[in-house]
Amino acid sequence: MRLILLAFLAFALPAFAQEQLSAKAWLENMSQALREKQFKISLIQLQVDSIRPLIYIHGKVEGKEVAFLEHLNGPVKNAVRVGNTVTFIEHDQPAYSMTANRIQGVIPAAFADDVSELEKGYNLVLGGRARIAGRTGQMIRLVPNDEYRYAFQVWVDTDTYLPLRYDMLSQDKQLLEQLLVIELVESKTPAPILEEAYKQEWPPVMSPSEREDGQNWQFNWLPAGFKVIVRDHHRLIGTHEPVEYIALTDGLSNISIYVARSGDAPIPEELMTRDGISMASERVGNLEVVAVGKVPTQTLVRIASGLRLD
Repeated sequence: MRLILLAFLAFALPAFAQEQLSAKAWLENMSQALREKQFKISLIQLQVDSIRPLIYIHGKVEGKEVAFLEHLNGPVKNAVRVGNTVTFIEHDQPAYSMTANRIQGVIPAAFADDVSELEKGYNLVLGGRARIAGRTGQMIRLVPNDEYRYAFQVWVDTDTYLPLRYDMLSQDKQLLEQLLVIELVESKTPAPILEEAYKQEWPPVMSPSEREDGQNWQFNWLPAGFKVIVRDHHRLIGTHEPVEYIALTDGLSNISIYVARSGDAPIPEELMTRDGISMASERVGNLEVVAVGKVPTQTLVRIASGLRLD
């Protein structure tokens, strides 16, 4: 009888401890798991008009984070991260590397970083539990503190604390994007592909584009929590005309800003994408400013119209 009681307590105590966790604590545990654990997840990325199957593998080799992302459909499109260097491998161009601490396009960067930063723009709320990929997931809702961003939901595995599902919801509660794990495998050692990636000689990091003197674009206003993460020159696909490029993020939502002289570099229609992405174009003096991102249109309009040159 005593053995049965001890076995029950061993099972019940961790569950009781989890019931005491706040929404922020769940996200902090997830952040640590995404940085420290060795795992492989097979997942589906669902957007408004597309479905993409992906594989993401993460681990540590000699104390350094290594990750691999593979798109399973269509032409080869992979990414490898070793430490703070991400290398992109695509079928139609030579491999190239850039400095980044996460592979973009799969799990939001904020989920593996300091989740306290999310509180600048979101209220973290505990939800219910659901069964996903044969596992129990605890839902955390990220409710916007303002009207300038969308809402998010993430389900955290109660066993590994790794994410099982992630939703982006529009202001009218329409699903804009979902990442859904269909298989999660945790291991004690790094996957062989990660060990090979660690040993591989990857292309050197691309040098940042040279900026013209005085091109120091600033914003009169940004939503709370958003910050600039990239400033460089882009050449637009099709026209090859140069534009100034600025990337903003709050860790969950990303915004791209393009600046060009009016009439010199017309913004091509290819930037008017789908999958819930909004676009706003504003004239600022003799400049054309285009903002693109998965945020409400009014957010882009206000950001674009407040751009200035210091």
